[in-house]
Amino acid sequence: MCVLTLGGEPFAIDLRHVSEVFEVESVTVVPGMPSLLTGVTNLRGTVISLIDLRGMLGLTMNHAALPFAVVIRQGARHIGVLVDHVPEIHTVSREHLLPAMQAGPAGARPSVSAVLRLDERLGGVLEVPQVFAQVDGGSTALSAA
Repeated sequence: MCVLTLGGEPFAIDLRHVSEVFEVESVTVVPGMPSLLTGVTNLRGTVISLIDLRGMLGLTMNHAALPFAVVIRQGARHIGVLVDHVPEIHTVSREHLLPAMQAGPAGARPSVSAVLRLDERLGGVLEVPQVFAQVDGGSTALSAA
């Protein structure tokens, strides 16, 4: 698992969906896009859409730019998820995964499929197909980036 920090809270993504991690040097804002899309950046000649999941996950949004991005992929599509810190890599066994609440109050997180227990910390496991579905729900224009 790739363990990352969003809004000070730990989250995890299955490594099979992670392409790379990079430091974000510049972001080009794209007018008219949903708030989930922060902008785009150039990564070695490839334009990568950058998304900030803090709002979607119900986390506090401050105005500080997130300095790193984790490139996740689903099929041929790639998106950069902005994160607070350089992610950690952890080997996780099934007993460290707990079920997540799938329905309920407005605070429920639809892209979180499980809760990961790491030492004394708990974090949500982000489901990449659900993240892409949230992005697609915001704008089909993101698919082209």
